[in-house]
Amino acid sequence: MRAFVLLGLFVFASGFRGCYKPVTKSGLPEHVRTVAVPAFQNQALRYKVESRFTEAVMNEIIRRGKGLSVRSDPKGADAVVDGTIKNFAFYGVLLDSRGRARIFEVTITAAVTVRDQVTNRVLYDNQDYVFRGEFEFTDDPRTFFNEEDPAVQRLARSFAESLVSTLINGFGVNDEP
Repeated sequence: MRAFVLLGLFVFASGFRGCYKPVTKSGLPEHVRTVAVPAFQNQALRYKVESRFTEAVMNEIIRRGKGLSVRSDPKGADAVVDGTIKNFAFYGVLLDSRGRARIFEVTITAAVTVRDQVTNRVLYDNQDYVFRGEFEFTDDPRTFFNEEDPAVQRLARSFAESLVSTLINGFGVNDEP
């Protein structure tokens, strides 16, 4: 019995030895030191949505960019993150006892392209980034606080975290032309 357990433990441990590989380099090419994040476009026509997403992406690159310099002007930058907010929608998903929507779901669809300006190549392109979040309205009008704006802020941060993780951790960039 002991031999069987020992053999099973050995097979289990040796089979998973190569699964963990630490991240040793960025997903961006070595020559990328400056990233430009110009203001996102707003096709959704929702007030300030594009500025919140642009700011969130810039802040996340600064926070996790491993020494990357961030600017808003693409001139002179090694890479450019172009973004467009394509759609903004919110829907009532839970009604109260009077039939009024209490919890809303916000869905934001964006398009993002990351270009290497040095080699003139597209490093990353996702035309269908979709993010969802919820916010709730209170029953009591005395404590009413509009949760839509904080919900958009949370979605912008989530979007930025996802995008920068993709940039930092890699997305299959091939350094060869």
